[in-house]
Amino acid sequence: MPKRHNYAVLLIYVYLFLSSLLGKAQVDPQQTVPLIAYIGQLEQGHNVKFSYIDSDIRPITITVPSALLLTEILANLERQTNLRISKLNNRYYTIVKNPLVNICGILIDNFENNTIPSATVEVLGTIKNVITDANGKFYLSNIPKDAHLVINHLGYKTKYFAVDALLSSPPCREIKMVANYEQLNEVVVYQFFTTGINKEQDASITLNTGKIGILPGLIEPDVLQTIQALPGIKSVDETVSDINVRGGTNDQNLILWDGIKMYQSGHFFGLISAFNPYIIEEVTLIKNGTSAEYGDGVSSVISIQTENKIKQNFVGGAGFNLLSGDVFGHLPLSDKITFQFSGRRSTTDFVKTPTYDRFFEKAFQDSEVAETNSAEDANILTQNENFYFYDVSAKILYDITNKHKARLSFIHINNDLNYNETTENDNQNSNLKQNNLSFGGSLESNWTSRFKTHLNLYYTKYNLDAQNITSESQQLFQNNQVLEKALKLTSQYKLYNTLQWLNGYQLNETGIINHTLVTQPSFKSSIKGVIVTHSLFSQLAFNSLNSKWFARGGMRLNYITDLKTFDTFDTFSLEPRLNASYAINPNLKVEMLGEFKSQTTNQIIDLEQNFLGIEKRRWILSNEETLPITKSKQASLGLNYDRNSLYIGLEGFYKKVDGVSTATQGFQNKDQFNGEIGSYDVSGLEFLINKKTKLYSTWLSYTYNYNNYYFEDLVPHKFPNNLDIRHTFTFAGTYTINDFKVGLGANYRTGKPYTQPLEGDIAIDNSTFPNRINYAEPNSRRLSYYLRADASFIYHFQLGNQIRASVGASVLNILNKKNILNTYYRLNDKNEIETIKQVSLGVTPNFSFRLNF
Repeated sequence: MPKRHNYAVLLIYVYLFLSSLLGKAQVDPQQTVPLIAYIGQLEQGHNVKFSYIDSDIRPITITVPSALLLTEILANLERQTNLRISKLNNRYYTIVKNPLVNICGILIDNFENNTIPSATVEVLGTIKNVITDANGKFYLSNIPKDAHLVINHLGYKTKYFAVDALLSSPPCREIKMVANYEQLNEVVVYQFFTTGINKEQDASITLNTGKIGILPGLIEPDVLQTIQALPGIKSVDETVSDINVRGGTNDQNLILWDGIKMYQSGHFFGLISAFNPYIIEEVTLIKNGTSAEYGDGVSSVISIQTENKIKQNFVGGAGFNLLSGDVFGHLPLSDKITFQFSGRRSTTDFVKTPTYDRFFEKAFQDSEVAETNSAEDANILTQNENFYFYDVSAKILYDITNKHKARLSFIHINNDLNYNETTENDNQNSNLKQNNLSFGGSLESNWTSRFKTHLNLYYTKYNLDAQNITSESQQLFQNNQVLEKALKLTSQYKLYNTLQWLNGYQLNETGIINHTLVTQPSFKSSIKGVIVTHSLFSQLAFNSLNSKWFARGGMRLNYITDLKTFDTFDTFSLEPRLNASYAINPNLKVEMLGEFKSQTTNQIIDLEQNFLGIEKRRWILSNEETLPITKSKQASLGLNYDRNSLYIGLEGFYKKVDGVSTATQGFQNKDQFNGEIGSYDVSGLEFLINKKTKLYSTWLSYTYNYNNYYFEDLVPHKFPNNLDIRHTFTFAGTYTINDFKVGLGANYRTGKPYTQPLEGDIAIDNSTFPNRINYAEPNSRRLSYYLRADASFIYHFQLGNQIRASVGASVLNILNKKNILNTYYRLNDKNEIETIKQVSLGVTPNFSFRLNF
């Protein structure tokens, strides 16, 4: 009997064990079961009761929760079914339908398997929408369960998705997006000198400041200094505010900052660029074949574009050199909004460095400040000069949706000089203030995959004030002010994958004031002008599928009127543009460019009514009488060869510019006061050979210019241009190993022309008042050659996990060659001819330290 009892107990244990296994199998977490059946199991297993409408839950199936606690099980069921389960008391629960749901999803590229940020997720038929975050995730609350979503992103096909398909576990379901593949034409780009400098398919040059390596003499990516390394571009007076492109004057360059025309581009009166390079994304330089959307700038277009993409994390930096310190940053305010800022200020008013001394000598060598500083006058008791500069900029980037993007930009540039001198009998106070204040806004809209528009508005104000008070009775006040407002709307339509059609309208209103007041002898002059320009433009661009052919042709029509502020004039100007290239083989390409352009703003160079002898240029408007509209015609033909890291470029060009005045060209002879109207034409050749490897880059460039004036009312009619630099050579190289970069280079050019006085007793004309110098034929003599060698190095290193640092040093004119940049003559108080020679920078060291995080 005891044995039978033991067998019975054993059978009971086996039965209970198998029953438990079967019970567990019934609630397998991986099993999908009808909800209504599972509720029955819960009622039995947890001794509870559920009240519900049978038709609400009978169609629903669920995945059996793995949780054991009833509260966790019910929460899981709510997530899966979007039903609302409410507890009435310890035993009774109700289950009802929830008409509104909360959903979450993650967009994934179905090929790359990476997340997709900045996509628009919209509830179809409503205005409710969200943008996916940096991880491709989105949330939507209180939307109908039976609704549908429409998901858009520029790079992907539009996707429609049912909301109830997202009501499952896990809470955020992945949604696969299919890339919208288009056959893109291969674009041939040539890289120059160092990283970040490229020649594009349309022959324009782009500079990516964030990627630019090192160039000789530069330890910071100063954009206006960098472009002077290119063939055909130089500054005969070593400044960034007087850049000469293919023999043209600086006022013939259109400089844009975020689409805003800039009337001031330099600090320290032109010795350094006024644009902080650390917030600039790209600079585009166009010498010929300009797009029809650009007016002005008969010599070139220099378009500066700041960073234009939303940042998801804070990025910033700070640094200093021997002239100034700066800071910049990109601060994300949300997934859609970024605030970008930069600021720079000189240290020149409280720290004097060797760099400052060299720059000061260069900028003020032909000024009243320099004259009094060099004067040996025992009566001078005190002398004090105070000079500083700063620039600040800000930008708000707002991606309204992935198709519509708004931008607001601001920049303020300032130079300030104050000079005081005290003698036993007098007190002299001189001030010079130069600033540029600009605001701009843009809206870019991608309406479809084929059609997009861009709206740009801006306001810019340039102001140059000077005052010189030598006594209570003798005072001089001068002012040059430019106010400009503009609107520009462009549309671009893709007719085919190979053909794009650009159209647009531009409105510019430019007002310029020139004011002079002298108290003794009494003199007052105020000249004001306002010109309005309406422009229509259209162009077609073709790029073959095999990228062998590229062609862009367009037309720009300008209607120009002066609003009756001068003797009324209105005129039309028609400007055709052409840009074409053909790849003969993968390594060799030929290009042909041409354009007609015009401009209504110019800078006159007044050597008598100058600003303290420092700033001799002032902006004025064309008036079709004393200064006509400046018009240019240009054509060029080029060859490009690129193979095995060897680039060879050769381009010949011809440019003719009509409507120039002796007042705008900087004449320093008897013709400087006449204001005669004429033209100049320049023919030239630009050659570049550049060999690059991972470690080094070396290049040789040569530019030939033959540049002549033609003035019908002058004798002789034809003579060399003031900027006729016949031959220019540059030889340079850079070397990079790990985080260390070094650059060394030399620039050589033949001397510029100048005009010498006649010799002997006829050198001075005493028959006029005031007396004048009698000159020989204009520009019949040339200065000696120019030679400057520069060097620089930069070293990058890490400070912790988040901070990247760099130190750099440079030396300009390491040979300390005394180059004569210009020579002219004037009469002194003794009626004697003085020779004035403007000298280049001497040996100029600089040092920088930067942090980026």
